[in-house]
Amino acid sequence: MNTLPDLDAEWLESDRLGGFASGTVGGHRTRRYHALLLTPQRPPADRVVLVNGFEAWVEIAGSSFPLSTQHYAPDVTYPRGIDHLVAFSHEPWPRWRFHLPGGETVTHECVVDPVDGSVVLAWRLEGGAGAASLSVRPLLSGRDYHALMHENASFSFDARASAGNATWRPYAGLPAVAGLSNGRYVHEPQWFRNFFYAEEAARGLDAIEDLASPGGFHFDLGTSEAVLVLRAGDGIAVDAAALSQRMRRIEAARRRRLPSIDRAAEAYVVRRGQGHTLIAGFPWFTDWGRDTFIAMRGLVLARGRFELAGTILDAWAGTVAEGMLPNRFPDHGETPEFNAVDASLWYVIAVHEFIAAAAPRHALRERLLRAVDAILDGYVAGTRFGIGMDSSDGLIACGVPGVQLTWMDAKTGDHVVTPRIGKPVEIQALWINALRSTGGRHAALADPAQRSFAELFWNADAQCLYDVIDADHVPGRVDASVRPNQIFAVGGLPFALLDGERAAAVVAKVEAELLTPMGLRSLARSDPAYLGTYAGNPFERDSAYHQGTVWPWLIGPFVDAWLRVKGDTAANRKAIRERCLATLLAHREAAGLGHVSEIADGDAPHTPRGCPFQAWSLGELIRALARTETEPQPGPPASGKARP
Repeated sequence: MNTLPDLDAEWLESDRLGGFASGTVGGHRTRRYHALLLTPQRPPADRVVLVNGFEAWVEIAGSSFPLSTQHYAPDVTYPRGIDHLVAFSHEPWPRWRFHLPGGETVTHECVVDPVDGSVVLAWRLEGGAGAASLSVRPLLSGRDYHALMHENASFSFDARASAGNATWRPYAGLPAVAGLSNGRYVHEPQWFRNFFYAEEAARGLDAIEDLASPGGFHFDLGTSEAVLVLRAGDGIAVDAAALSQRMRRIEAARRRRLPSIDRAAEAYVVRRGQGHTLIAGFPWFTDWGRDTFIAMRGLVLARGRFELAGTILDAWAGTVAEGMLPNRFPDHGETPEFNAVDASLWYVIAVHEFIAAAAPRHALRERLLRAVDAILDGYVAGTRFGIGMDSSDGLIACGVPGVQLTWMDAKTGDHVVTPRIGKPVEIQALWINALRSTGGRHAALADPAQRSFAELFWNADAQCLYDVIDADHVPGRVDASVRPNQIFAVGGLPFALLDGERAAAVVAKVEAELLTPMGLRSLARSDPAYLGTYAGNPFERDSAYHQGTVWPWLIGPFVDAWLRVKGDTAANRKAIRERCLATLLAHREAAGLGHVSEIADGDAPHTPRGCPFQAWSLGELIRALARTETEPQPGPPASGKARP
């Protein structure tokens, strides 16, 4: 059993539909997204929270002790199960250990079925010599996972119960909730009011919620383990104890086969339709095109999961429209959003690396390459939002006022924080790599584009690359902000656009101005627009998102670039691994347990911020770990390979 980590550190257990259970080590919910049963109605989107948490009390020798912790407004913590909490481990699944005044110990476990999202909650008494009882009250909402619930007359407390099992349907049109137990159910409707979510308040958002409890489950904890299974659906003719044993046995066997970091990687793999996709991050993202194709290089390809990679790429291949892939499928079925200049190019890179590494069957290969050709045709001819190849230099121009197209995509109201209209540096690196990777009819466009890149992007005064040229579509206007996007001209992609002294200068500039133990800053500290802390209300946070905030996912391309200019030797691999990856590995035990956060403050101590479980952050850490193995690893060569 691990020692007790930070009580506000977060744990996550996900399923293949895109639902999840999550919370804090201390047991108190600090976000609206913390839930025990959260299920997608159109996997992986349209998620609803069915069960938010529970109240749990154990009674021994006439005294009651809480095993749960709640935080109420304005700042009241009651009950205080945390006072009895002595240990927590998230391996192989979340497990809490409580020590009671009489010397008894209660162990609580939470296990999620990765197939259907059913949640097993179990409590076991150790060291007790007499009678002991346990009472557990589920706390329900039945709301969109981005929303909050308040007491209302529409909530239905009606229950259908049989022995220790019960089912409820809080609102018509939402899934029913089944509670299956080896105890007994007592129907006793009650509202619990004014839960306070501290992280929501810190983000400048509404933070107060009411939850409903239709009744409670009661167990004889002195004679056997208490089991409560929560699942979406109305079937209650189930033996909860037998179901719990089967789920834990299957899940234990699955997890024994996978190291911890691989289990974390698998959390992001979900179903979409008949195929697969990757969740961009938990708890509030679904699947995004850009994030999927960046993250899959580490989460899927670097781990040799080639069949899975094929299904993901195949599922997205059919979504090309006007030469673009959608960047996001909205939660509620609206038209997909195509507002990304880079998502489609990242898809081309992922297809290239997949084909180079996996040599898939001919039919899939041709389908993927048709999608690639459709994307490149669209960019050559011109497509949405001013995206298209400039025939004068072979580079990609993009952007219209009011739309954020690159990965630096923060927008608050109508204000785009970093519009980067014109010819952004990493878009050219992606474009030229996409052209070279095809080995087909577009490959001839790569050399003239690269010559233009070398001529137009070099900032001789700063000894690095401009972030954007022809800014705002004005020929010759440049944005000289020192940002991490230039690193992709040297590392992070199959083909480098720079070598020699210029490549070394770019790496040196990024290392000196942007490198932190948590990744790369999004803007140099010397820039007047730099903001070193990501905090406050939505406007304040969005303003800092790409103006100094650190992004862990960028450590992957930096490691690639550093090795390219310093020399790809065993000694250098070891050195950069210890320098740049050790802190991120340790971070996996500090915020989102087992995972890597989305962002961190630009200023020391680089406090983790944003989404605590981020796919591309973990993916690029995995890819960088594979890249820095001291012995050569199987897979595509660092320099890439054109279309066979």
